[in-house]
Amino acid sequence: MRKAARWAIGILVVLCILGAGAAAFAWVAARPMAERQLSSLFGRPVTIGAISVSPSFGLTQVTFTDVVVANPEGWPADPPFARIARVAVEIDVGETRRTRALILPRVTIETPVIAAQARAEGDNNYTFALPAAAGEPPSGETPPAAPVRVGALRVQGGQAHVLVNQLRADVRITFETRENEQGVPVLAAEAEGTYAEQPLSAQLNGGALLALGEATVPWPIEVTLENGPTHGRLAGTVLDVVNLAGADLTLELAGPNMALLTPLTGVPIPRTPRYRVQGKLSYAESRFRFTEIAGRVGNSDLGGAITVDPRGTRPDVTAELQSRRVDLADLTGFIGGRPGRGTPTREGQQGSRVLPDQPVSIPKLEAANVHLTYRARQVVGGSAPVDNLRADLTLIDGVITLRPVAFGIGRGEVAGNLILTPVENEALRLQGDIEFRRVDIARLMRFVGSEGGGTLTGRARIEATGRSTAEMLGRGNGSLVLATGGGNLSAFLVDLSGLRLGNAVFSALGLPSRTRIECFVGDFALQRGVLRPRLFLLETDDALLSAEGSIRLDRERLDLRVRSQAKRLTVAALPTDLLVTGTLRDPSVQPEIVELGIRGGIAAALGFTAAPLAILPTIELGIGDDTRCNDTLQRARGRTRR
Repeated sequence: MRKAARWAIGILVVLCILGAGAAAFAWVAARPMAERQLSSLFGRPVTIGAISVSPSFGLTQVTFTDVVVANPEGWPADPPFARIARVAVEIDVGETRRTRALILPRVTIETPVIAAQARAEGDNNYTFALPAAAGEPPSGETPPAAPVRVGALRVQGGQAHVLVNQLRADVRITFETRENEQGVPVLAAEAEGTYAEQPLSAQLNGGALLALGEATVPWPIEVTLENGPTHGRLAGTVLDVVNLAGADLTLELAGPNMALLTPLTGVPIPRTPRYRVQGKLSYAESRFRFTEIAGRVGNSDLGGAITVDPRGTRPDVTAELQSRRVDLADLTGFIGGRPGRGTPTREGQQGSRVLPDQPVSIPKLEAANVHLTYRARQVVGGSAPVDNLRADLTLIDGVITLRPVAFGIGRGEVAGNLILTPVENEALRLQGDIEFRRVDIARLMRFVGSEGGGTLTGRARIEATGRSTAEMLGRGNGSLVLATGGGNLSAFLVDLSGLRLGNAVFSALGLPSRTRIECFVGDFALQRGVLRPRLFLLETDDALLSAEGSIRLDRERLDLRVRSQAKRLTVAALPTDLLVTGTLRDPSVQPEIVELGIRGGIAAALGFTAAPLAILPTIELGIGDDTRCNDTLQRARGRTRR
């Protein structure tokens, strides 16, 4: 960028020297020489319609009219890259002789028109092969005096038309200089058009054009932007504008969805609810840094820092983000859901599905490499029984690796390692392992409005392919094993499952408050999107429950039967099954009166679980040496042998 500044000054020097020389030798020789020099500097043809010289006492004005900078080879001739109606240069001849530097009190550029375009083929007409800058003087030597000194540079009636196919941008810009309170001409520009197929309007107020090539005086800048519903503001100073260094800038962004920032930043961002963030923007070591981030996304706060390295075939993004309080509903865009609370579906009404069904955009995943760490100290909002969250994500060449993503639940956590790999037909292949590490049952029970204690352990695995979370789960294969020994549950849930009506009423009032868990073991198989319990056994102080049936994740349909058996004779207890049907969003729980008879006692209770208990030798996780669960399972095995 500094080469560009030196190159521009060099062009101005050549123009002025040649223009001043035109008064001393024939016009026929001056114009072709100027065109050759400028064409060499630009690396493409430059033509000048006319050169005129107006000498006066102390000052000489050289005027260049109809200056045209052509497009590169292989591009249409019309319109050219740039056309300038008139360039007027004032030369202080006396000061030039005295200082041996070209003194230009005023340079005025009138009606410059620029047509900048990047084609779908990947080439553009605004990249120039600039000549190499002169090397620095040897150490200890004094650099030569500046060859040119410009007092004021003014631009009048500037226009630019920018077309960039890759960004779906079509923008028209007007620019000029306006005098500030100190009488210094400063840059002002306005833009209108479309960007990423969204309406775009922007305004820029900057400093003096002559300061752009300097690195000693901070250059002020203020930019306001509206791109569709996205609003942005950039304000502050830059010490070295040419090299984007020494920035003291504040960037503010706001809008209904951060995914709309993807075309602006080149970084793939999932959908989010309404947001407003601000932070410090800087550039150093060829990297953009957005630091001291503070703001809100939906009901969640957001802070941290983001670094973007634009070099290479795709940008490389490193993000360290954190939230003090986060609502999980604000993060569902990361799994293809509709983020935020009360967010309507695409049809504008509440949908019937629970599992996120928004297809993942594979091209967006391959647009950048991402290294993300995220920490949320507190999860609020009641959307899940989760207390905190941590996630380490990498996105390399379109492959997403989450290792780990962990949700704290009480004193335990659910932690998973997931890999999503792009495959054919714009789908993703999911491979995942999840561990349940001493999950606090009390925290789970409070989420469903009940009480409990103890810990839950287990593991799950899944392999699936699909274009969305719903499609992957609806086609997936895997397993889920959960177990616990000891603890307690609210008696209300157990009593309801056995229709012990009297106790259920008292339990709802808090009396009795709890029933002790002797053992819980659940083993579920997932085959082609259908989840079935191979074994479900819950034994409490006075009841034993089992379950059979299926959960169809592809259709989100429930078809489960929960059977309860009292371990001892209980007044007002009816032997019954609970039928759980309906959809995941709207389940239905109804009792089914079964054949009356005596089913008291643990032996009879274990009798109807004999078939699923044939797989008990495969159940190991979570039971360990707990005598209560092992005793239950041993009695069950003995029952199956008889």
